[in-house]
Amino acid sequence: MIIDFHAHIFPAKIAEKASKSIGDFYSFPMEYNGTVEQLLSSGSKIGVDYYIVHSTATKAAQVEAINNFIIEEAGEHPEFIGFGSIHPDYENFENELKRIKTEGLKGIKLHADFQNFQMDDEKMDPVYEVMSSLNMPVLVHAGDYRYDFSGPKRILNVINKHPKLRLVAAHFGGYTEWNNSEEFLVGKNVYFDTSSTLWKLPIDKALEMISKHGVEKFFFGSDYPMWDHEQELERFNKLNLSQNDKDAILYKNACEFLNLSTR
Repeated sequence: MIIDFHAHIFPAKIAEKASKSIGDFYSFPMEYNGTVEQLLSSGSKIGVDYYIVHSTATKAAQVEAINNFIIEEAGEHPEFIGFGSIHPDYENFENELKRIKTEGLKGIKLHADFQNFQMDDEKMDPVYEVMSSLNMPVLVHAGDYRYDFSGPKRILNVINKHPKLRLVAAHFGGYTEWNNSEEFLVGKNVYFDTSSTLWKLPIDKALEMISKHGVEKFFFGSDYPMWDHEQELERFNKLNLSQNDKDAILYKNACEFLNLSTR
């Protein structure tokens, strides 16, 4: 069994443009165009059972439309577990969070670098508190040495202020900031995913971080449409973890975190 904890999807009419925009932001050509169809095709090559799917509202006005899109796609595809979006300038966040939870979405995805806010900005405190009260986990883009929005130290500030918040820091806790992730987040009350990391992070460093943080706090993620699933699984397998540890990261941890039954 495999669960992809990190997959972006976009409506077909804007998917190619949205994917290209992400590629331009990171100076990477995208493997895919961000459509649902290509996600399912890529994931099927390695037997993905579930995908945590999401998209990011870069403007407050986009929040409801994006959430409705994720709700619709999760309703049509039983293998999809939807995470909604909230923007820091969206005023009616409490009602929207309650609405999307009622509609079946399981969590929230934030990308502070795209949304142009600092993760630990005090204006986000009420949002994090509502997420905590609703038991809605939040998957956050973490890190980027070029910006000061989502670095590991800011994420540490968030989890210290909101200890009941179930937070997943993508990319081993800090894309291109893995030393800072190890200093500020390893061993703390936060989960990591493996997405957009194993292409660059040396194997010995990855294994060190897994050992120190605990294998039970990691989820496998592809970061589709950036990477191909076969490619990401190959990189993951090069870690040469024990079968028990592989199974934990590939699906068992996510099943426990999201209260899913194993197949």
